[in-house]
Amino acid sequence: MTDLALLKSHMNLIGTDDDALLTHKIAAAEQWISDHIGKDLASIDPMPATLTEAVLQLAAAWYEQREAVLIGIGANEVPFGVRDLIRPYREWVL
Repeated sequence: MTDLALLKSHMNLIGTDDDALLTHKIAAAEQWISDHIGKDLASIDPMPATLTEAVLQLAAAWYEQREAVLIGIGANEVPFGVRDLIRPYREWVL
């Protein structure tokens, strides 16, 4: 769904050495977002730019920080803003 070339442009990456890993990060980010909004991203057509931005930010963060670590006093599960970008698309179940 989210284009590999778009993620590489977002991250200013060239070359193909990490294409498989980047593709995996895109899939993982899309799954994480789908799980958090309660619907499959593939069912949303056309994909809003804000959801694409959330995928890009999350995939890039997971690529750049590949291990779960805590440095200093702050910890963020996901980059700032990702939850705000996906919130309007969340299906709330009571």
